[in-house]
Amino acid sequence: MPPTKTQRVSASAEEVDTSYLQTLVGYNARRAALTVISLFVPRMAEYGLRPVDFSILSVIGHNSGITSKQLCKVLDLLPPNLVGKIGSLEQAGILERRPHPFDGRALGLHLTPSGHDLMRQAERTAFELEAEAAGALTAAERKTLIRLLQKVYQ
Repeated sequence: MPPTKTQRVSASAEEVDTSYLQTLVGYNARRAALTVISLFVPRMAEYGLRPVDFSILSVIGHNSGITSKQLCKVLDLLPPNLVGKIGSLEQAGILERRPHPFDGRALGLHLTPSGHDLMRQAERTAFELEAEAAGALTAAERKTLIRLLQKVYQ
């Protein structure tokens, strides 16, 4: 059946009309995220880290003694999903659980010395790959983009 007048037949990707999608925050955020993730995943694989592992360890590294409950809330993780991650990272010698100083029922999460070393390297790599992925932005534009994206999800 031949296309109607309102249908556009495209010969190449350059001719595909995505103008509507480009007006959507979600579409643009997802495209930007895919660009960053395509760099992030292989570079963090060098450290044996997946994106969620990196996020967990970064938050713990910057908030020594944080509880699992706090970690779930700040990273929007389900507790059952975090339990396995914490166990794996603990078995790898990257983090440890210690009694919480104020809540006798809770355990605080702490990076081990090797966890601190790992995260220093991984965070340096993350900084470098983000600079590469956002290379078309000025420092001010990057700061504005981050602030605007945070307004969407906070």
